[in-house]
Amino acid sequence: MLIADKFLRIGPEHYLALSAILFSFGMIAVMMRKNVIVMLMGIELMLNAVNLSFVVFARETGALNGQIMVFFVMTIAAAEAGVGLALAVAIYKKFKELNIRHFEKLKG
Repeated sequence: MLIADKFLRIGPEHYLALSAILFSFGMIAVMMRKNVIVMLMGIELMLNAVNLSFVVFARETGALNGQIMVFFVMTIAAAEAGVGLALAVAIYKKFKELNIRHFEKLKG
């Protein structure tokens, strides 16, 4: 029975592995796509993976520093989503498509 409990326990290494996988998926989405919306979703996925790591380390150390950092990262993610979507709308209005190459043509 003790051997089964050892294999069934989900520890911090499992959460960190999940965080690394999520971060990798987000990085692949940012690097491989030319669509702005998919890139923004990849960035959000990377930020959420970092949040998961912060929570795991905060739980393991017993300190609240990681959970406080999660609130800051969530604030940055919300601002990034707002600005990114506003830029995406501006690109779509001007060029009628969301290609990342059109960002170079935007001038104030």
